[in-house]
Amino acid sequence: MDPEQAADRRLSPFVRFSWEEWSRLCTPTALSLSENDVRDLRRIAGHLSSKEATEVYLPLSWLLYLHVSATQDLYRRAHAFLAQEETEVPYVVGIAGSVAADKSTVAQVLQALISRWPENPRVELVSTDGFLYPNRVLQSRGLMDRKGFPESYDLPLLLRFLADVKSGRAEASAPIHSHLTYDILSDQAQVIRRPDVLIVEGLNMLEAGLPEPSDGHRVFVSDYVDFSIYVDAEESHVREWYLDRFLRLREEALGDDYAYFHRFASLSVVAASLKK
Repeated sequence: MDPEQAADRRLSPFVRFSWEEWSRLCTPTALSLSENDVRDLRRIAGHLSSKEATEVYLPLSWLLYLHVSATQDLYRRAHAFLAQEETEVPYVVGIAGSVAADKSTVAQVLQALISRWPENPRVELVSTDGFLYPNRVLQSRGLMDRKGFPESYDLPLLLRFLADVKSGRAEASAPIHSHLTYDILSDQAQVIRRPDVLIVEGLNMLEAGLPEPSDGHRVFVSDYVDFSIYVDAEESHVREWYLDRFLRLREEALGDDYAYFHRFASLSVVAASLKK
């Protein structure tokens, strides 16, 4: 590395680790994984190896533990100093990434690891898929072919949900998106009741913003996030995982005429792949 490159690296806001460097980061015995723990994690992510669980996810869980513990301690001390009534506010972890980058799996694995921390904190997981506009709205706006793009999300609703969570409301409600019907479930909702940690995963966790009504500045989803994670992957892997997911959803819908992906049931695997 030449002196100019070394200087650029010193000025970078990022710290880079190789797999080996990251895996050497020490974790306390209290956060170690037993064989049973690894088996439980494999039920979430069948491809997850013991090596990946202990050398990648465990150090990330420990880093999160340090952040959450420090934030909660600061919150308690500040409220004591200001003589204010203490209201528990969830620590929000935002997970973003491209389509089919495995965000949901990362989120589920972290949820399982966080729940194993000392004191066994309550952890909830919400997907921003629930904040997509219902299909009838997307159709009326000519956006069905843009489903998943920023304009297809009810961003004001997502921001209100996060504001409710971070203001310490006793309950906050999030819509639910069904991959079976490929639509919002109008008669169901996910109710969040002040967990210790809330994980929110989705495409738009780190980018979407709206002008704030009174001051005119932009309010971003990430303004309500305490710790951000971006899940990246090689384009070839994303393409492969996207196709695998599509074929799995198609397979699950073969016997259900009401399922959205049933329309692809008559296609062969090769034809279905070309269709997508």
